[in-house]
Amino acid sequence: MKILITGCNGQLGSELRTLQAEYPEHEFINTDVEELDITDQEKVEQFIDTHEIDGVVNCAAYTAVDRAENDKEACTSLNTVAPALLATAIERRGGWMIHISTDYVFNGKSYRPYREDDTPSPDSVYGSTKLASEFGVTKFCRRSIVIRTGWLYSSFGKNFVKTMLRLGREKSSLGVIFDQVGTPTYAHDLAKAIMSIIQKGIQPGIYHFSNEGVTSWYDFALTIHRLAGIEGCQVNPLHTEEYPTPAHRPHYSVLDKTKIKKVYALQIPHWEDSLRHCIAIIEQA
Repeated sequence: MKILITGCNGQLGSELRTLQAEYPEHEFINTDVEELDITDQEKVEQFIDTHEIDGVVNCAAYTAVDRAENDKEACTSLNTVAPALLATAIERRGGWMIHISTDYVFNGKSYRPYREDDTPSPDSVYGSTKLASEFGVTKFCRRSIVIRTGWLYSSFGKNFVKTMLRLGREKSSLGVIFDQVGTPTYAHDLAKAIMSIIQKGIQPGIYHFSNEGVTSWYDFALTIHRLAGIEGCQVNPLHTEEYPTPAHRPHYSVLDKTKIKKVYALQIPHWEDSLRHCIAIIEQA
């Protein structure tokens, strides 16, 4: 198959690129904004037809959650319009699409892990545009999968893990939110899950994926420092109100992964095991 990867320079796109050599039976066409403007309908249709694309993995997204509150047009263009254009173009070829969404489609007021059939209720521009993308993708491409994830990190790009490693070595103390609870997702594990889905075949629908387990940002930070051997930085717990941001963050965004594990027979690592692996790669760089 010829598979188009969008957002190939992001965390998830970069992790997908590291796996591609293991699948020589497929031809992967990696693109970012320099190679393909996915907000341009004509360019999308021409690219997909010219390259005879069989499937699309859309990793591209506007992820500056706070900036999105005052940049709704650009956020909507990349997060809502572009996925619908990709879905429409690949549907014309009878192809399939895997689209990445977010835990931010939920408002975080639940008391149990969110299932795929729970009613979304986003509280931010980012979350609203990603929810709209789910509707567009599933409407315009019959063979489509939406994967909701959250708290993504990797050895590539900028993320919470790298920030905590840097600040832990630069500062004697720092404050981290303790009343927002979720599950970190190692982008490499998500990339492997996507490759597994491609190999086993598209079973259309919405799925949830993160690593196993539950934690807070505060405990996540403590674990990062412990695994990296950082001892000289005091991490203090903060209430969300003590660290105000333009965009609302869900207080609880744990995702129930029963469906994706059952349908695709996935074995998902615990978040701390994956974190240990990622830190080792970062520290070797």
